[in-house]
Amino acid sequence: MNTQINADLVAFRDEVAAFLDTAPTDAIREAGRKTTSAFPPFEQGAAWQAILNEKGWAAPDWPQEYGGTGWSAEQRTIFEEEYRKRDLPPLLPNSLKMVGPLLIDLGTEEQKAKYLLRILSGEDYWTQGYSEPNSGSDLASLQCSAVADGEDYIINGSKIWTTFAHKSNRMFMLVRTSSEGKKQQGITFLLLDRTDFPGMDIRPIKGLDGNAEFCEVFFDNVRVPQSGRVGAENEGWSVAKHLLKHERNGSANSPVLMRYLTRIVEAARAETSPFGGTLADDPVFQRDLGALHADVVTLSHFERLIMSGHELAADPALPSIAKTMNSELIQRVSVMMTRVAQLEGLSMQLDALTVGAGEDPLGSELDLIAMPLYLNSRATTIYAGTNEVQRNLIARSLQVA
Repeated sequence: MNTQINADLVAFRDEVAAFLDTAPTDAIREAGRKTTSAFPPFEQGAAWQAILNEKGWAAPDWPQEYGGTGWSAEQRTIFEEEYRKRDLPPLLPNSLKMVGPLLIDLGTEEQKAKYLLRILSGEDYWTQGYSEPNSGSDLASLQCSAVADGEDYIINGSKIWTTFAHKSNRMFMLVRTSSEGKKQQGITFLLLDRTDFPGMDIRPIKGLDGNAEFCEVFFDNVRVPQSGRVGAENEGWSVAKHLLKHERNGSANSPVLMRYLTRIVEAARAETSPFGGTLADDPVFQRDLGALHADVVTLSHFERLIMSGHELAADPALPSIAKTMNSELIQRVSVMMTRVAQLEGLSMQLDALTVGAGEDPLGSELDLIAMPLYLNSRATTIYAGTNEVQRNLIARSLQVA
């Protein structure tokens, strides 16, 4: 055992803990406790990113030369663990976890210089323009068109499920620039500033959980510079697949799930069982919670493998495996949460969920978030490629191997 390395990690954990104990505002902490999706309340999430960026900790996974931390896999794991112990809000993912890493890998030097620092600071927030009303899991069938006109493209069509489009100032999107060949061909990847171009109509969509997190966006002769293209024209499908690896891998999600399990146990200790004692004492509950805990621990080890840089982490099936495991565990955890909340968790308390509203919830804080989290998590096995599609990708990878 290398005691010096262990001592360094202990000191690092102490540094992280001290910062996370003092840096967030009360509103940021409230937003973290009330987050019921992969996206935190927008304003508090953006404010927290700005604080982390000033510290240099906004993008631990980025290469150091582009503003990353240079941390080891062990340090990144420690940071995630300490982060989740405090119920802090997740950072807005589209920019830091998706388009940012994509531009680092595939963007031009001009695009990197223009966008990366603004992504880190949170000055720019990006929405994703992929899905269309008739092109979801079959994304390659998309029809939103971009026709070259001089140095620009003219875009017509629509996109749907564009998360936080009504709050974003930029969009990355897939458009059809050719109808020749296979449907995967003729697709181009574009970056655009949605605030500068007339002809865009953004309409929020209220979800099952009562929040308007998603939007539909309509394009009517929207003119976009061709300099916003990533990769070659008609080769956007490969660019999109590269981005999806980042989206599906994401960051460590097991600390989030582990923290939810801790909150579930705390609530179960205060919940009376119809068979006597507390729900936490019930053997059936203990059995089910134990099985769920074991699977979350398995995900944790899997995520550490991905972050370690081990040669196995280069397996092309890993992003699909990670996405499938994480999304299904989120759903199972949300079911367990509603099981503990029981009738007290059935009411939708949107006012009490609003950060800064000062509205006291009916019941406990777990009762407040249980149903919105359950409803929102129904989509986890659909977005970023349905789990059925992921299992097909995993199978194809194994066949090739």
